[in-house]
This record gives sequence, C-alpha cells and structure tokens, in this order.
Amino acid sequence: MTVEFPMNKEQKRSDYLSWDEYFMAIALLSAQRSKDPSTQVGACVANEQNKIVGVGYNGFPWGCSDDKLPWAREGTLLDTKYPYVCHAEVNAVLNSITYNLSNCRIYVGLFPCNECTKVIIQAGIKEIIFMSDKYKATDSVRASKIMLDHAGIKYRQFISRRATITLDLAHLPPISDECC
Repeated sequence: MTVEFPMNKEQKRSDYLSWDEYFMAIALLSAQRSKDPSTQVGACVANEQNKIVGVGYNGFPWGCSDDKLPWAREGTLLDTKYPYVCHAEVNAVLNSITYNLSNCRIYVGLFPCNECTKVIIQAGIKEIIFMSDKYKATDSVRASKIMLDHAGIKYRQFISRRATITLDLAHLPPISDECC
C-alpha cells in the first residue's frame, strides 16, 4: 500500500551539506582546537550509518603542558614539537566512542603520515578522505600510500561543491519555540 501526501508548497532545501562536506567541516572545525602555531590539523571518523564516532586534532598528550614543551619546527629533535605531538588521526582513533572502527571513513585536513596510516589500517578504517596532499613527495606520505594500496584501503581527495562553509555565531538563525 502506498500512501500519497498532498503536494506541499514548501520543498526541502537544496543547499544542505553533503555527508563529505559535513564530516570535513567537522574535521576542519576540530583543527581550530590545535595550539600548534604552524600546522592545525583535525580529523573526523564516521561510520557506515554516517554517525560521528571519533574526532581529534594535533596536540600534546594528556598531562603534557602546552606551555612547557616546544612548538618549534627546527632544531635538535628534542627541542622541536615532533617527538611530542599526537597527530589528529591518532587522536580521532583514540577518542572514538567504539573499539570497532571497521568500515569507517576518516576525514582529515592533511594526507596521513606513515605513522598515522599504520593506526588507520590497524583500526580497520576503510577509506581516507583528505583535503591537502602537500607533502606527497615526502617518503612518509609515499610510504603511507604504499601501505594503503597493499591493505586495499581507499583514499581520495575531498571535492566540495562550495567554496566556503560558514559558522557565524553572531548571526544564528532564530530558534522557534515550536517543536520541529
């Protein structure tokens, strides 16, 4: 039995975010939490039902002071951020609300390094959607792609149909007292 509804004068919005746009926007918003002065990266893990199951951004581990450890990019290894920072992808996996990330997708601002790629593969994530591949010529990213290809994990660059997604907290639309 098919139920027919009378024609509604109003049509649904056509300018709503696609799932890819929505999850990438969450990843980019999460990046705003990073205290790194040079590179802010965020990641968002979504499951097959298009539910967010993990979010992360690059920063120091719990209990390690943002004010006492270095943020430098150059110098001796221990005087730089590199041995201390947890990348966004690792944090998104560690912050996940479920142990099983099989068949999930991860949205991330930068293509994952080889260390994050190992975590992504081990977590069972099936696809990486990335914004930028600016380090594609580095051995780290080349190793990532070799591992992903061997593991059969898809990766693709994010393509949006819009140039901007705006969050304007000063001009929020009015919230109705009516339900729905």
